[in-house]
Formats: sequence, C-alpha cells, structure tokens
Amino acid sequence: MIRLRTLRSELRPTIKLALPLVLAELGWMSMAIVDTIMVGHLPDSATAMGAVSVGSNIFTSIALFGGGLLMGLDTLVSQAFGAGQREDCHRSLVNSVYLSIVLTPLLAVPVWLLPRVLSAMRVDAGVLTLAIPYTKALLAGLFPLLLYFAVRRTIQAMNMAKPVAFALITANIVNALGNWILIYGKFGVPAMGAVGSGWSTSISRLYMAGVLVGYVFWYDQRHRTRLLKTPIEPDLRRIRRLITLGFPAAMQFTFESGVFALTTALIARLGAVPLAAHQIALNTVAFTYMVPLGIASAAAVRVGQAIGRRDPPGARDAGDTAIFLGAAFMTLMSVALLLFPRQIAHIYTPDQTIIRSTIYLLAAGAAFQLFDGFQTVATGALRGLGDTRTPMLCHFTAYWVIGLPFGAWLCFRRNWGALGLWSGLSLALILIGIVLLFVWRKRVHALAAPPPQAAAHAPAHRTS
Repeated sequence: MIRLRTLRSELRPTIKLALPLVLAELGWMSMAIVDTIMVGHLPDSATAMGAVSVGSNIFTSIALFGGGLLMGLDTLVSQAFGAGQREDCHRSLVNSVYLSIVLTPLLAVPVWLLPRVLSAMRVDAGVLTLAIPYTKALLAGLFPLLLYFAVRRTIQAMNMAKPVAFALITANIVNALGNWILIYGKFGVPAMGAVGSGWSTSISRLYMAGVLVGYVFWYDQRHRTRLLKTPIEPDLRRIRRLITLGFPAAMQFTFESGVFALTTALIARLGAVPLAAHQIALNTVAFTYMVPLGIASAAAVRVGQAIGRRDPPGARDAGDTAIFLGAAFMTLMSVALLLFPRQIAHIYTPDQTIIRSTIYLLAAGAAFQLFDGFQTVATGALRGLGDTRTPMLCHFTAYWVIGLPFGAWLCFRRNWGALGLWSGLSLALILIGIVLLFVWRKRVHALAAPPPQAAAHAPAHRTS
C-alpha cells in the first residue's frame, strides 16, 4: 500500500517527467488510429482496415524487437546520469546508433517472407492483396524509427522528455497530411489507398528521427555538453551490455506484440468484418495502454537515477508512485470502455455490423485495463533496476502458454469467434499484472533492506 507521504513527495516529479512521455506515446498511437480512420472511409472499408491491421501489427512486432534491444539505454543512461557521468551517457548513445544500423537489414528480412507466411495462414485474399504492399511501404521507415528509439531513450533518461513529445505530436500532423494526399490522391498525386497510408507513416518516422537528432546537436552546441568529443569508434563491450539488457525486453515486446499479431492473423480467417472490429478494439486498448507506457518510461528513468545515486528507498518510492498513477488511469479507462463502446466504434466506421462486433471486444478489453496498468508500469520500474528478464518470462508464459491457446480454443472449438481470442488475451494480462506487481514489491523490499552486517550491529530497541 503506497503511503500518503510518498505520494506527496513523488507525485509532482513523476508527473513532470511522465507527462511529455505520455503525450509522446499517445502521439505514437494516434498515428495508427488516424491511419485506420482514414482508410476506414475508403469504399471497401472492412478490407482496407483489415489490411492495415495485419500489416501494422506484423511490422510493429518486428520493429519493437529492435526498439526493445535499445531499451538497455533506460538502465545504462539513467544510472550513469544519476551518478553524474554525462560522457558515459553520450558513449551509450553513439553505440546505440551503431546497433541500429546493424539491426535494420536483419529486421527487414521477415517482411520479405510475409507473402508466404500470410498465404499459409489462409488470410482473406482481399486483405492479403493490400497488406503486403502496405507493410513493405512501412519498411522504408525502419531505420529512422530505430534511430528515433535510440535518441529518445537516451535523452529521456537524461530528463529531456519535452522534445520527445514535440516530435511525436508534430509528426501526427505530417502523417495526417500525408495520409490525405497519398490515400485519396490530392495535388496531382495518384490515389494509393491503404498503401499510401504506409508511405505516409514512413515519412512521418523520418521526420521524428530528424527532429530528435537535430535537438541533440542543438542542445550540445548551446550547453557545450561535449557530445561531439565522444569517441566514435564502436565499443563492442558497451554494445554487448546494451544487448544483454535489451534482449529480454526485446523478447518481451516480441511476445506481446507477436501474440496480438498472431491473433490478428487468426481473426483474419474469420472474415473482413471480425477483423475490422478487432482492429478498432485493438487500436482503442492500445491507445489507453500508451498512458501507462509513458508512465513506465518515467518509472524506468526515476528508478534508474535513484539506483545511480545509491538511493534504494528513493527507487522504491519512485516505482510505487508510478504504478499507482498507471493503475488509477487504467481503472478510469475500464469504466469508459464499458459505458461508451458504441460511440468509440462509431468514430472509426458507420457500418453497424462492425460496430456491434466491436462492442463485445471492448468489454473484454475493459476487463484487463487495471492489470495492464500494473504490468506495464511495473515492467518499467523493474527495467530501472536492471531486471528485464522477469517481465520477459511472465509475458511468454501468460500469453503463449496460457492465454493464446485458451483463446484459440474458445474461438474455434467453442465458436466464440474473435471474442474467444480476446478472452484469452484478457486472462493473460490479468495474470501478468498480478505476478509483476508481486515481483516489484519483493525486489524493492530486498533492495531497501539493510545488509546482514548492518542489521547485526543495529542498536536493539527496548521493549517493556
């Protein structure tokens, strides 16, 4: 149970750091929402939305693996910054760029294998025809996206979160304008339909990376942080440390995004209408998830900085406060999903058949909102401690061993359809939230406990 005194001291600095990161995450998700809405107004909206759903989920699974590998920066940079070692932060940034360059061609390979994979999974033919070129258009923005991830995680770990929010918010303007021009064919540009949305997204990701790289150089010139004096030769030991920390986080994101991508492909077998309803519900719960995800980034930074300055109680208080904020927000979102499902679905499409299907899926989403808040922020707090392995194991077990098989059984054997798969995912998230909250409490309790020698020499208290 979090103490009132802790909330009073920690709430303000946590919100100050978390708010721009939350805005950045909402900006990230709103791009996907705008894409879905704009292709949802094409003549064959169910097929277009289904193609965007399949393509974006698969590409996101691939890209987030790379982004997860770069999450080692949360630990390395925040702890170095907390210890006052700015040059060490710069070294981590330089080597994360090298890692991004190497990752780009490796992560591009699965996209070129996509036609065979989706054909083997018997995805709806109309959806498949659009999903392949759409996903390949997204591939053009892969390196800018990885570069954005690297710079973002570095500067936010050094308490510079506002530029991240600015980059994402303004990128939404670039994306919306690009969608309007490329999807519908404006200013003499041929109408590209759903594929145009993929190209617009890639352009906006190039813009995001450019903004953050430009800000880093501007900040260095103004404040003379000596970034340009950082050695540019690759530091293989540091890259190895980044991968060691980031690989479990990358696998965790792969397990999580991969299970949603596979769920999308399985629902695609049910037809265009269930797939469109799934995409609307998925966009909605992903949008609510962005808030605790931003808070989780703040938790990772504040916990890591406390560890860097050797303040275990401060790390505990920072993590507890962030988890409380995430849980409180997601409780409100659960209520909203139950009260306004029809209104939410109507934002995306006027098709009443799709809307009716979406309502049931949003009810399943409401069931796991609180636990999604727990698991997301607890994962960030544990990352600040340097523990990325535990969340990975939890996500694999709950999603792939329990949730997905159970959901597939409900969907195909009990004829629950898409709701069956969503019920399985809901069960998985509830389990992950409970376990990670318990692990966090156990880790910080052990961290804050005095060492055995200190406890043995502590003065005894009189009892009478």
